[in-house]
Amino acid sequence: MRLVTHLIAVNREIRLKRQLADIERVVLALPVRAHADLQQLVRREMEQAAACDFPHLYGTPPEERYSTYGHGPDVGLGKARSENPLIATRGVALWIASVYHETLDSRRPGMDDLHRQILRLMRQIKELSAPDKRDAADAWMEPHAVA
Repeated sequence: MRLVTHLIAVNREIRLKRQLADIERVVLALPVRAHADLQQLVRREMEQAAACDFPHLYGTPPEERYSTYGHGPDVGLGKARSENPLIATRGVALWIASVYHETLDSRRPGMDDLHRQILRLMRQIKELSAPDKRDAADAWMEPHAVA
């Protein structure tokens, strides 16, 4: 039985890592104006998932709440692959929230590494959505602004 459990867990790790690569591509392909919305959606999805009885099953239909793994990442990835930036943004946020909670207290090294990659992606989204840090008062001193 341990072998079967181990194989299921390894399969899940591999699947989520492949999905992470797709999600990263989607994030980088989103329009610049969508990054701030994505950051807000991720924050909201994380809060909603944390409020659930089973945060690692966030996005899973209620009748399947006793399954081993949730369907949130699959649903989120399906939406993230949409051509519509709004739907893609919502899918990315759902995927991040569900995988974050699924990998949060994992005892498997591969899942722990995946959790760190999720945190890195969240930081990257935050950096992409941050407006230019320079003040407008500093910009007038640039050489191209003088002419």
